[in-house]
Amino acid sequence: MRVWPAKEYTRVTIETANELRYQISSVKAPERLVVDIENADFATLADQIAAKVRADDPYVAGLRVGRPKPGTVRLVIDLRGEVNPQAFLLKPIGEYGHRLVLDVYPLVPPDPLAALVQRLQSGETTPADAPPAARAQDPAPRADGERKGAPGKPGMNRFFTIVIDAGHGGEDPGARGRGGTSEKTVTLAIARKLKDRIDAEPNMRAVLTRDADFYVPLATRVDKARRVRADLFVSVHADAFMLPHARGSSVFALSERGATSAAARWLAKRENEADLIGGVNLDGKDRHLAQTLLDLSQTATINDSMKLGSAVLGELGGINSLHKPHVEQAGFAVLKAPDIPSILVETAFISNPEEERRLGDQAYQDKLARAILTGIKSYLAKHPPPARPTVAANEEPRVPQRSPGARNNPI
Repeated sequence: MRVWPAKEYTRVTIETANELRYQISSVKAPERLVVDIENADFATLADQIAAKVRADDPYVAGLRVGRPKPGTVRLVIDLRGEVNPQAFLLKPIGEYGHRLVLDVYPLVPPDPLAALVQRLQSGETTPADAPPAARAQDPAPRADGERKGAPGKPGMNRFFTIVIDAGHGGEDPGARGRGGTSEKTVTLAIARKLKDRIDAEPNMRAVLTRDADFYVPLATRVDKARRVRADLFVSVHADAFMLPHARGSSVFALSERGATSAAARWLAKRENEADLIGGVNLDGKDRHLAQTLLDLSQTATINDSMKLGSAVLGELGGINSLHKPHVEQAGFAVLKAPDIPSILVETAFISNPEEERRLGDQAYQDKLARAILTGIKSYLAKHPPPARPTVAANEEPRVPQRSPGARNNPI
């Protein structure tokens, strides 16, 4: 049993050698979920639940087991309030066996746009540990999301929202280095450092797709970026390859016509399988996400992504060797926002022992974050995206209707 708590939802995973049969029900006064599992071993499950629930878990208060009848083990999940539970089974993949996944969502899911607007309007715009000079130069932005930028920089006189996607998480560790480093840990550390640096800029704010160790489906990462009207999307990863001498940084953009190399095709296939490993309830896919991911009028956005990727790749070349001297392309699902320039940054090869060691070093992580930010600023100075319209925090983002040759239209 594993428990993954987060602000968005808590996931409880039970992994077994054989497929489970189960029934789930909700009980009130007090709120709890009851899961009856057939042919499970009571002693094993009772031992597994010990110390699994954290005190700061926002949704799960505790776990208990019982034996309501012979051959059945009852798992009781004590809740902190009303929830919207989802349960589904996953077939074996990779290092995992059969899994029963219980996702405990709040009745009203957190709205990332509302949270961002509230944060901006409250003046909470700079990390507490930022230098005093940065805080002094960081006045609260206007409610419509605009702010005065540095004079003499065309296109930089408005507020930019950058979504940072820490790859993998939760059930999906991503690649693993020979020294035991998990990609999901490295990507979150770099993403947090990049967010702090972006938040210290006077005309930028960052939003993380995940801020803890939990899994976010690929389509949801795209949807989060669109919900906060992101200007740019940067997905952070740490590559792995079968040969330990492979090394260097890479940047990828989406391709509509196939991958630019066999390695790019292999990497995209592996990254796109993250949902199978991380665990996604396929019954929960909604029409809006499907429409977003199937939108193919992305030529202008891909062109912008290539320019962004080139700017970031140039900066990464100053602190690490480059695996390829140009931006590569492949069909990465996480880059398929039809109206947001999006790149996937492979910071280094975690499968290379030397690069794995550097990826685990906080000073090197900060260098990577600084290089990515410098590339972002360079791109925005030359190719500022058009201003987004002012919208209500609870308004649903729209899929843009545009021709393949059109400039990046606001949603």
